[in-house]
Amino acid sequence: MSAPIPATLIAGDGIGPEIVDAVLEALQALGAPFLWDRQVAGLEGIRRAGDPLPPATLESIRRTRLALKGPLETPSGGGYRSSNVRLREEFKLYANLRPARTLIPGGRFENIDLIVVRENLEGLYIGHEHYIAIGDDPHAVAMATGVNTRQGSRRVLEYAFEYALAHGRKKVTLVHKANIMKALTGIFLETGLALYAERYQGRFVLDSVIIDACAMKLVQNPWQFDVLVTTNLFGDILSDLVAGLVGGLGMTPGANIGTDAAIFEAVHGSAPDIAGQGIANPIALLLAAALMLDHRSESQRAQRLRAAIDATLNVDQVRTRDLGGSASTADFTRALVKRIAQTGR
Repeated sequence: MSAPIPATLIAGDGIGPEIVDAVLEALQALGAPFLWDRQVAGLEGIRRAGDPLPPATLESIRRTRLALKGPLETPSGGGYRSSNVRLREEFKLYANLRPARTLIPGGRFENIDLIVVRENLEGLYIGHEHYIAIGDDPHAVAMATGVNTRQGSRRVLEYAFEYALAHGRKKVTLVHKANIMKALTGIFLETGLALYAERYQGRFVLDSVIIDACAMKLVQNPWQFDVLVTTNLFGDILSDLVAGLVGGLGMTPGANIGTDAAIFEAVHGSAPDIAGQGIANPIALLLAAALMLDHRSESQRAQRLRAAIDATLNVDQVRTRDLGGSASTADFTRALVKRIAQTGR
């Protein structure tokens, strides 16, 4: 029997509690040994603690160094700062891992199996922004400063290269805009090429592509890529594009990896318009839980979970409404738990 693994659980906002409940049922059926410490963040953090990222939540993650998180509400254009970004900064979660795999055949793209690794702490996402007033307009000019470092670039590149080797990947593509942003993304490209020559030559194929060309090629022929690694803003955009190839954000998990902590999440929104209706699709968070199991060397359970999801969707044909079915969240969860039980025999 596996030793208990302490982990922080953040149900999140909107549909978060519903899909978290589904994941907990699946993990229980797997016998996953997580020992949960329930905490709050986002809008629920405001409601309960007056803070979108309460000190108790931060302290819990410092203790467990591991968290599973539902979607958090972030206001647009004002209000409080994104709790997701704050968590990345607080725990120095430098690598964002976004796998995308075809789960339901028959879509526009078949047999997609791509990995996007995004640098998580630098670039234009650091939020160094300000306005310059002209005349009576206090917001006449908006300015932002992006910062990429050699150390930060090397850290995420090493993670991507090691991930490729550990998972038998054959090719890694550096995505950049060094033809125009020669310093800001040039340092990333230069560091990647040097690191490959120094330690990884011949262990996999390395190539590079400019971001705009990469976006076009992903739509034209996504099978030419395997692992994509890039800077923060480009990774944010490309990871959503790649999710679109396999059915959307409801089908793709996210992992935020740091030296001292790791946070696994559904990357889609909190969908307040359908919250409480029992129709949410829990697959993205289920797949995030599978990544979490992998991270804690519970790969056999992770594979059982992925196999059960595949069978529930494609053998049992149990699908939520967003996937063209009629199953409720509870219906899907029951079918999934039944499949997990079968895979354990």
